[in-house]
Amino acid sequence: MACALLPAIGAGALAAPAETGLKAQDAATALVRGDAGQAVVGYTDALKDAGLTNDRRATLLNDRAVAYARLGQTKLAIDDFNRAAQLFPEYAAIYNNRGNLLLALGYTEEAIKDFNRAIVLAPGYAAALSNRAGALAKDGDHGEALRDYTAAVRLMPQAAAPLAGRGRVHMAAGRPHAAIRDFSRAVTSDPRFAAAYRNRAEAKLDILRMGDAIEDLSRAIAFDVSNPELYLLRGQAYLASDNAAAALKDYSHAITLAPAMARGYAERGLAYGLTQSFDLAFADLNRAIELDPRGALAFAYRAVVYKMSGQTDVGLKDAETAAKIDPDGAEVLWAKAEIEEAQGRVELAVADYKKALAAKPRLKLASDALTRLGADGADAEDREIADAGVDVWRVVQRGSQFYAVSERYRRLRIPLEMAGAGTPKLLEFEIKKPPLRGIAILRFSAGAIASETGPAPTEQVAILDLQANSVIGIEPHREGDKVANWTWQNDRVVVASVDGATDEFMLRNAQVRAAEQEQRRQRRQQQQRAKPKTFFQFLFN
Repeated sequence: MACALLPAIGAGALAAPAETGLKAQDAATALVRGDAGQAVVGYTDALKDAGLTNDRRATLLNDRAVAYARLGQTKLAIDDFNRAAQLFPEYAAIYNNRGNLLLALGYTEEAIKDFNRAIVLAPGYAAALSNRAGALAKDGDHGEALRDYTAAVRLMPQAAAPLAGRGRVHMAAGRPHAAIRDFSRAVTSDPRFAAAYRNRAEAKLDILRMGDAIEDLSRAIAFDVSNPELYLLRGQAYLASDNAAAALKDYSHAITLAPAMARGYAERGLAYGLTQSFDLAFADLNRAIELDPRGALAFAYRAVVYKMSGQTDVGLKDAETAAKIDPDGAEVLWAKAEIEEAQGRVELAVADYKKALAAKPRLKLASDALTRLGADGADAEDREIADAGVDVWRVVQRGSQFYAVSERYRRLRIPLEMAGAGTPKLLEFEIKKPPLRGIAILRFSAGAIASETGPAPTEQVAILDLQANSVIGIEPHREGDKVANWTWQNDRVVVASVDGATDEFMLRNAQVRAAEQEQRRQRRQQQQRAKPKTFFQFLFN
């Protein structure tokens, strides 16, 4: 998402006649207060002054254009921006703001041209860099977008918007751990940034940290209680956490908010099916198909519910219909695999479960199925990278993604998130000693990035929980001559990162202690409820 349009509030006020300056200041105050209509009136009054210099008139036109844009009067806004650019062509804010409006209207290429002009005029214009990054990402140019967001973050290290934008680029590029790091910094900078909580939740869903995702989605919902998408996402996380009752509640709430949303019925239908409430499941899935006859999701889910209810042959027809609509959809591949497993075609089922996971890593139903069938994450599609391993680990590539895999840790598949161009090479594997039992690090080269002195080699460190077979986090360790500083404590590790920020990762023993404390608290509550408080309660319960 691009940054908001930025008025030049108060710019040049002292150069204008006193009365005009007061009118402009009142208009600026109204705009800051959110009263764009009153701001337009004030700026229009101020612009009647025939003695205004060109640069002062241009700043007022820019600010009125911002007010018009917030009122949705885009033609008037564009007209004001154009006039302002003619009067004061060296004023970078005009191009940044006009670019933002063009981007919102879908004119991405024209918006990028405006952002380019703003940055030429003001090379350290962080907002314009961030906005251009958003436009480049929208245009699919993730590499250039990442460079612009990084430049904006360096200029505004405490600004939430460029951090969240860079996180979304990391997500699009298949780097959920890097995305989580940026989203975490964004919400630390702005604890009310609801979109960043949702984004971080989606990244956590991708790495199957369901409890953390539920916590983030609950925060996002607190800021945006009428957003059905948030309830659908939290419902998915609850369902993946085997909490079907909570999932059904969230799906029902989403349907209440958006009664015509087919996906809500489809998701609730699957949840009903998993709880063997087949009549309710079929009612919801049929309704989803009525609302969206070309939606593959409902057909895929109905195929699985037919299989669950002992009607595999009928489910096969729905699975075939779903495959015709969306042959590469993760849920479609999963449904196909469920039917194949029920038919005894286990090898085909395993292959399709793996394809489903490759398309959507958060699809826990597929990973559970592989566990059920005794299959691991290895795949014939994995191509080993020669001479890239270390210790018990080797490097494999699937598509454009790299992973570290080991015969000793067969349930742990470590994504090697690259920071720059190149192929990863494992450099160090270290298992920590008590009290950090079960915690390990895997350090690897992560490609080269552009710098002022030429290509700079980078390294990343994956923090591992060997007992839980999970990746706690992936942190930049080296960028050229800069090296991160790591401080290990009993329950966490604190990293002074190469980009000047500080990141903190809670380790398993801290999470276990927190879970044990919560269990003890719940037991105390149960004991207090069970214990009679008076002799009368003891006699009559």
